[in-house]
Amino acid sequence: MKQIQSKLMIGLVILCLGLSACAPSTQQQTPSDPNKNGSNQATNDVSDLNWQVPEFTFTDQNGKPFGLKDVKGKVWLADFIFTRCPNVCPPMTANMAKVQKHLQKAGVNVEIVSFSVDPDYDKPEVLKQFAGKYDLDQTHWHFLTGYKLEEIQKIAQETFKGPVTQQKGPSADVPILVNHPTQFYLIDGSGKVIKFYDGLKPNPEQILKDVKELQNK
Repeated sequence: MKQIQSKLMIGLVILCLGLSACAPSTQQQTPSDPNKNGSNQATNDVSDLNWQVPEFTFTDQNGKPFGLKDVKGKVWLADFIFTRCPNVCPPMTANMAKVQKHLQKAGVNVEIVSFSVDPDYDKPEVLKQFAGKYDLDQTHWHFLTGYKLEEIQKIAQETFKGPVTQQKGPSADVPILVNHPTQFYLIDGSGKVIKFYDGLKPNPEQILKDVKELQNK
């Protein structure tokens, strides 16, 4: 019973704190650090969540199929973004690029998967152009599209415990607003979400430590 209550509480924390409305505002609702120890982690152990990622095969920024089978047996990171996002997605992507660079400097390579929450607009070539704006290694970073909005909503809600909702934007410059999780998720080689971090204030050293722990298991 305590374990069930603990998982429910973790889910509620993500639901309440882990969303950001990509609206044209200077005051964004950003996720709070669930801990007060500065580690930007939701749990104290890298095996506390165990949310299973379902089988999927989508399309990456190069127009090639990419799915769960491609990261089988590997530790990987995931997040949710879209290219028309006016505020939180650019810093999230820049932060993930910093995490990637920090891991690579330590001799650690992980796959990174960014799920678009605006798949109708974010075609492979659009994602490719978006990725090109950042100092990142696309060899190990996969920006995914090629699915219906309802599909990514289901994955976000059921697996990552964070709803994705769209609504019309206020102007031609901001035609769409999307509520989506702003966490970075750590997934193990069996496809289970193990831990999450604040994507707007990640701690690269903590992520490196957790990745190494999983890779050494």
